[in-house]
Amino acid sequence: MDRATGVGRPPPRRMQVAGPPGAAGAPAEVTVVIAGGDPVFRMGLAALLGPLPGLSVVAEAASVAEAVALVERHGPRVVVMDLRPGSGTESGIDGTRRLRHLRPGTAVLVMAGEDDDSLFACLRAGALGYLLRSASGTEVERAVRAVANGELLLGPGPAERVFARVVGLPACSAGPPLLGLTPREHEVLDLVACGLDNRAIALKLSLSQKTVRNHVSNIFMKIGAAGRPEAIVRAREAGLGRTG
Repeated sequence: MDRATGVGRPPPRRMQVAGPPGAAGAPAEVTVVIAGGDPVFRMGLAALLGPLPGLSVVAEAASVAEAVALVERHGPRVVVMDLRPGSGTESGIDGTRRLRHLRPGTAVLVMAGEDDDSLFACLRAGALGYLLRSASGTEVERAVRAVANGELLLGPGPAERVFARVVGLPACSAGPPLLGLTPREHEVLDLVACGLDNRAIALKLSLSQKTVRNHVSNIFMKIGAAGRPEAIVRAREAGLGRTG
């Protein structure tokens, strides 16, 4: 259902980003279409994402065909795609492929069940993000913002499966999920794993210490590390920290 015109439902709540509309330096609003056959899933995500600053849920779709029509109408930056089939015959994987072909600039974040084996098919279809439906609200928000910026973001479980496939290990032996990091964050984590503190990293990369602190904070959040010692262990298990 198009939330902007749905009978008996209020219009989507839009949050104004920092600064007046069109102000120089104001971040672009991340518009989102939610697609999935389960109305509880759609309403739950809309309630989660709608009130967040800089995010706007513009429509909800109950099938792939409806999602395609709404994406053509609204041109969102992100589509959150539930893999559970809706009222049509196409799967979430089909929908991801169609949407990426229709609008390459629209990122698709897939959400799937624990027992779903569609991770690699979704990535081949063009999904930039893949989370389990059990992901926390914070993880969903982070993923939506990340894929809107063109980053690949996988939940911890899916990331371990990709890592295992890449290095040829069983999934249970996979290293920590590091695939959600940007190239700069990966570089910073490598230096953290070498034992460098923020000041030394800033000097080595010609960055300010504040920028390095921000990178380190984002890294800890993305890899699920409680602090620097845990981040170092995870990074070294993934093969980082060997160049210091």
